[in-house]
Amino acid sequence: MDDIFGESLNFEEIHIKQGFDEGHKDGLIAGKEEARQVGLKVGFEVGEELGFYKGCVEVWNSAVRVDPTRFSTRVQKGVKQMEELVERYPVMEPENESVQEIMEDLRLKFKAVCASLGVKLEYKGYPRASSSGAKDVAF
Repeated sequence: MDDIFGESLNFEEIHIKQGFDEGHKDGLIAGKEEARQVGLKVGFEVGEELGFYKGCVEVWNSAVRVDPTRFSTRVQKGVKQMEELVERYPVMEPENESVQEIMEDLRLKFKAVCASLGVKLEYKGYPRASSSGAKDVAF
């Protein structure tokens, strides 16, 4: 004769497995959505920072076109290197291993150019609304 409790033990295991499977399925769906949201946020932040540096390069290049003696050759070389780094950044390949290295090089070159120019310019990210409702603006 079979164990009279065997069926009830099997019943519990079946419910545990069903619960696990449903939880796993729901977790995958929630995880994909959360990953999408994080990816959008991080992608936006990277694009924003890259755009800031590109804008600085464009302004500095415009100043050089107006007055080629405005900046030293060292500064002009630094701006040119920044421009090359911005152009080299693999925007359409976020999983490219060089993205971190290029962004770090770009940040360092930006700081060097700013120091050579004697300006205090810093990228601080998109302005966020403070708790008082006023906006802090930083470039």
